[in-house]
Amino acid sequence: MLDGNARFIAGSPEHPHQDADYREALAGGQTPSAALFGCADSRLAAEIIFDRGLGDLFVVRNAGQVVDESVIGSLEYAVTVLGVALIVVLGHDSCGAVAAAIASAGADSEPLPPHIAHLTERIQPAVMRVALAAGTADRPEEADAFDVGREHLRDSIAGILSGSEIISERVAAGTLAVVGANYRLAEGRAVPDVHVGLV
Repeated sequence: MLDGNARFIAGSPEHPHQDADYREALAGGQTPSAALFGCADSRLAAEIIFDRGLGDLFVVRNAGQVVDESVIGSLEYAVTVLGVALIVVLGHDSCGAVAAAIASAGADSEPLPPHIAHLTERIQPAVMRVALAAGTADRPEEADAFDVGREHLRDSIAGILSGSEIISERVAAGTLAVVGANYRLAEGRAVPDVHVGLV
């Protein structure tokens, strides 16, 4: 995946596994090499930024890469049924969900629509930790977005491990790794930040 990301950054993607013959060959089943859980942001098309093709990645996305039952179930499917040995959790800079979580943390902030608030509530712990570390716990709406995104990425990984006995057991057994990376929008680079398990 890092090699594919390097090709994407350099502007020389190979666009593998995207021809008609390969598409037809995949009709009978899939064997992706990794699962990727990331933000639904339109600028984070996983197969493009990692220069992968059909059948290469099992992708799960929602706004702000917020862990919930659907995410856990999808990742467990990737691990148990499809046999992936790597889960990549991908955050990014300039994330709208992170920005909304920060803005809504202020005492005088306008309430968000309920379904959006349900997502941003999962990012609030990262907002509060960053604000506390910066000495602005009384003004969490001033929290640094980059730091919040990084903390939330780590929370997402922790949520996957605590939410899935299947995944945590395989990590402990050395048969599965979970890698967290931050994607830089302007540069196009996915920067590994944290990992658990054997990579």
